[in-house]
Amino acid sequence: MKLTPRLEAVANLVSNNAKIADIGTDHGYIPVYLIKKNKIKCAIAADVNEGPLNNAKKEIASNNLKNKIELRLGSGLSVLKVGEVDEVVIAGMGGVLISQLIENELKIAKQLDRMILQPMQASAELRKYLHKNKFVIEEEILVKEDFRIYEIMVVKYDGREIPQQDEIYYEIGKGLLENKGCLVLEFIDKKIKEYSKIIEKIEGKQGEKIELKIYECRNKIQKLEELKDYVR
Repeated sequence: MKLTPRLEAVANLVSNNAKIADIGTDHGYIPVYLIKKNKIKCAIAADVNEGPLNNAKKEIASNNLKNKIELRLGSGLSVLKVGEVDEVVIAGMGGVLISQLIENELKIAKQLDRMILQPMQASAELRKYLHKNKFVIEEEILVKEDFRIYEIMVVKYDGREIPQQDEIYYEIGKGLLENKGCLVLEFIDKKIKEYSKIIEKIEGKQGEKIELKIYECRNKIQKLEELKDYVR
């Protein structure tokens, strides 16, 4: 079974022999892949909608894995009991939604050995939420699929206060900078282009809010350029 680069990178971060729950499983590709690779023995595949869960049911049946993967219909971590799984995968959702799903079942999230999170957008908001709620990002990687670069985080509840950090590290996680992988510079450049486009779009317009937005964007561009010097 062949996964896309994004899903394969997510799957590869799952621990050997862990019991996992794949939240928002869609077609059930990740649990099917992990069991066929003998990396895990069993899994829970969950989705809030019946359509994707039926797709997963077909994929699981076609691979003769009905006795290895349990399907559950429901929202986020609410389908789980405390201590039922070791690790949770939440991939392909927005960062704000991922934060909400964790918040809704915080007791369950805190007892997990780790969560593998792959936000499609709003990763800065997700990092802020994790920081505020004493979750440590143990590892961060980037993976490129087609023309897009995806962020993946390995997260664990720590329970200790986390020191304040510069806002720029919510946009470019410290773990990404420490890895200094080949995609980090490209990823930072994409962020710089995004802020440059915002400035181009609103520059010349009048108003205090416009001026503040331009200042914020220029400030972030300057900090991102400094991060590039660190990575090189």
